[in-house]
Amino acid sequence: MKQSRFMSLVESMANVIVGYGFAVGTQILIFPVFGLHTTLSQNLKMGAVFTVVSIARSFALRRLFETVRIRGI
Repeated sequence: MKQSRFMSLVESMANVIVGYGFAVGTQILIFPVFGLHTTLSQNLKMGAVFTVVSIARSFALRRLFETVRIRGI
């Protein structure tokens, strides 16, 4: 069954949004180990940038694989 573009986007966003909390939590725990001291606000903003990039990447890859599947390449 073919997945629509909209459902590809919804799936990608759900995956990344769930990961967003883990990413910000990881940043808060790991950054100080490397001498990086950031505020919660900075961590949330960095997490937001990475989230947008991740959604775009995930969506593009999903569409690429769907195109390969349809064309049988």
